Amino acid sequence: MKGVILAGGKGSRLLPLTKITNKHLLPIFNRLMIEYPLNTLLNSGIREILIISGREHAGDFIEYLGSGKEFKAKFTYKVQEEAGGIAQALALAEDFANQKPITVILGDNIFDPRFKIPSFEGGARIFIKKVKNPERFGVPVMLKSGSTSSPLQISKILEKPHKAPTQYAVTGLYQYNYQVFDIIKNLKPSARGELEITDVNNSYIQKGLLTAKAINGFWSDAGTFPSLTQAIKWTIKNS
Repeated sequence: MKGVILAGGKGSRLLPLTKITNKHLLPIFNRLMIEYPLNTLLNSGIREILIISGREHAGDFIEYLGSGKEFKAKFTYKVQEEAGGIAQALALAEDFANQKPITVILGDNIFDPRFKIPSFEGGARIFIKKVKNPERFGVPVMLKSGSTSSPLQISKILEKPHKAPTQYAVTGLYQYNYQVFDIIKNLKPSARGELEITDVNNSYIQKGLLTAKAINGFWSDAGTFPSLTQAIKWTIKNS
């Protein structure tokens, strides 16, 4: 299994901290943000990793992370010429994936270091987490299952709904088969002019090919000042 870290975007919600650097190069306690999703992949046995960033700071990622030798891994880099959404950035991983399944993680997602990404064979899988403010995220509409041990069933995902139907948020961790690149090629930009990862996931749902897994332990994005602070506090407490 290969891994992809999406570390582009302008980080406008963290201005002025991101005025001269990429959001994912900000510190979370004693490490830069990018190391946390990187370690989530590495700790799960994923050693071939593509890092996608914007052109302004691509060299900074290479300077900091290098070839991957220090991490006993192999890193590849690609540049997203302009911010056009998560799905647009993911499209750059098509050649890297080489028609095989991939695990994708957003560069501002902080997972409990004890979390291990499970093996994956096909279709698509999302990871969801119960949160206090699901309206900030993609929110899954859950179908009732026959028992608590039954697989989670999702009928659709709502992107940042005004009123969330559940307390669950879709985290920035996804697993896809190679079909994801054909889906992205047929996406239309959203109202904000971007290719949305929620539309990718909903396409898999419509095909009956998406599964969901609820995760335990800590998870937070670090893309706003409150969530960045939360991630720093948790990391300091648990270091």
